[in-house]
Amino acid sequence: VPHHRLRCCSLIAASTPATPSVTASAAVSTPAFLIGADQARQLLKALADPIRLDVVQALTGGERCVCELTEQLGLAQSRLSFHLRVMRDAGLIEAREQGRWVYYKLCPEAVERLQAWLAGIAASSRQPARPCC
Repeated sequence: VPHHRLRCCSLIAASTPATPSVTASAAVSTPAFLIGADQARQLLKALADPIRLDVVQALTGGERCVCELTEQLGLAQSRLSFHLRVMRDAGLIEAREQGRWVYYKLCPEAVERLQAWLAGIAASSRQPARPCC
């Protein structure tokens, strides 16, 4: 399977079919895994850095200009650009150009898909062991 970098959250939705999780009991239902392990790894990697977590926190209030992010986070523009690129490549944020400024926002669909993937793992981990003998 070729490895594709995601540039925006709409690509996650378009490229990822929903695959239901498997449970031992029909009475127990878990959320669908809406992303694969590779996409989850990219999103988790994008969230694994403290600076990128600060960017996520700054974007929870909505779209922000890169100049605002630079000022709020106290980072050099080049350093912030590196982190924003990692986040864009993972599909965690989207960018919009207006004039000479670039505005960034969180991609809620990416966050929701990662949340569903983690919820599926949590639900699956609650299953008791099968008898081995």
